[in-house]
Amino acid sequence: MYSVNKELIIRSSSEAVDFALLKDGKLIELHKEEEKSNFQVGDIFIAKIRKPVAGLNAAFVNVGFEKDAFLHYHDLGPNLSSQLKFIKLVSAGKLKDFSLKTFQFEKEIDKDGTVTDVLSANQSVLVQVVKEPISTKGPRISAELSLAGRFIVLVPFSDRVSISQKIEDKKEKDRLKRLVQSIKPKGFGVIVRTVAEGKNTAELEKDLQNLLSRWTAMCKKLPTAHHPSKVLGELNRASSILRDVFNDTFSGIQIDDEELYQQTKDYLQEIAPSKQSIVKFYQSKDTPIFEKYNIERQIKTSFGKTVSMSKGAYLIIEHTEALHVIDVNSGNRSNKATNQEDTAMEVNMIAAAEIARQLRLRDMGGIIVVDFIDMANPENRKVLFDFLREEMSDDKAKHKILPPSKFGLVQITRQRVRPEVNIKTREEDPNNEHGEIEAPILIIDKITSDLERLLKTHKKVVLNVHPFVAAYLSKGFPSLRSKWFFEHKKWVKIIPRDAYTYLEYHFYDKKGNVITD
Repeated sequence: MYSVNKELIIRSSSEAVDFALLKDGKLIELHKEEEKSNFQVGDIFIAKIRKPVAGLNAAFVNVGFEKDAFLHYHDLGPNLSSQLKFIKLVSAGKLKDFSLKTFQFEKEIDKDGTVTDVLSANQSVLVQVVKEPISTKGPRISAELSLAGRFIVLVPFSDRVSISQKIEDKKEKDRLKRLVQSIKPKGFGVIVRTVAEGKNTAELEKDLQNLLSRWTAMCKKLPTAHHPSKVLGELNRASSILRDVFNDTFSGIQIDDEELYQQTKDYLQEIAPSKQSIVKFYQSKDTPIFEKYNIERQIKTSFGKTVSMSKGAYLIIEHTEALHVIDVNSGNRSNKATNQEDTAMEVNMIAAAEIARQLRLRDMGGIIVVDFIDMANPENRKVLFDFLREEMSDDKAKHKILPPSKFGLVQITRQRVRPEVNIKTREEDPNNEHGEIEAPILIIDKITSDLERLLKTHKKVVLNVHPFVAAYLSKGFPSLRSKWFFEHKKWVKIIPRDAYTYLEYHFYDKKGNVITD
């Protein structure tokens, strides 16, 4: 297995913190943590039932958001009655021991029951955010609480021990199960995460103690807490991203804020002391951190409606209320492949890798339909399907991919827990004050892909462009023009033209005629 170079770049400003995850220099995830978000996935609230609705078998719950949250009967968890009794006793100050060792559990609720049997208006209940508020919908919540640690997840009011399905080795599964059973406190269930594979008792015990102290801290707040209010916040986003995405493949974490750098270092000291050295404080005043790692440019090329790929191919991404649609286009490529099928296969494979990246990058959820280029050979369709599955295997969001339909459409569903990342990449048109254009920086990519295509059929090409762009192509060492020379073994003459608009360019052949194809 070849090694993957994973880096996390963190940029801090007064309003927000941005996290960019790079894989071999390519941007694959982008997160933004703004201070104002009060409803992050994983936050626990003491909330009030507004009204149970028998017809929906769900209750509307006041969690302090302008819209009531939705709590379905199936999300109540079997031990709801025990949780309600516990809250009542703790809030009244009658129960001081939060360990659940001596706590008398109530009978489990009927799994096919109705909400009005178990909940009533104005009742207080502990709930956890499972889906952040998206567009017009309030947050989606669950009364089955879980506290996520690095290796394990602690589930209060349960006794179950379950092991991540991604751990395949039966011996290891049994070892972890025995280990957890021996350290697990009474009244708490435990889910063992994939990263616990191969870990020893001390590491898991430390994680467990950490989670138990968070649970105790939360319970201490209950007697004085306002109903509704947040009683347990998720870790700050830096720590929660690290907790979920960090693994041994990380080769560097760069941070441009001293305080955050310290916090991250301390957190890594806890979870992976040997890796502490990969955290670096980025101090350059001249080049902002996202410029240095080419992230700004990648954002502009990756978030528009059109996404360019290698070999002149591109994607069109459209969003509707019901679903996302992605169209794969081969672009105007010189058809060197022996036949249409090979061309289609080549473009589809490039597109599949880019689509897997785009879904993570934009955090697109719900139903996604991809219109790949038609392929007649069923074997090719299977290869494409397997490749797409493989490319998406790193994606943490739950997803399902259906094999291509007869029309070459691939349907994907992907779990959506927070609003989709949308970044406006179009800019004001310098030639028309009311118009908008694709980000000008993309012009370079367009010229490069056109050149690649034309040099296959023309020995000599001359590029005519606006003087600013001409200067950009010829500056520095090696300049972009030199890179073209090394790649194609042909020197491209560049002529600056004052008469051209900013983003205009044309290629001429050796006879001085405009190349139009």
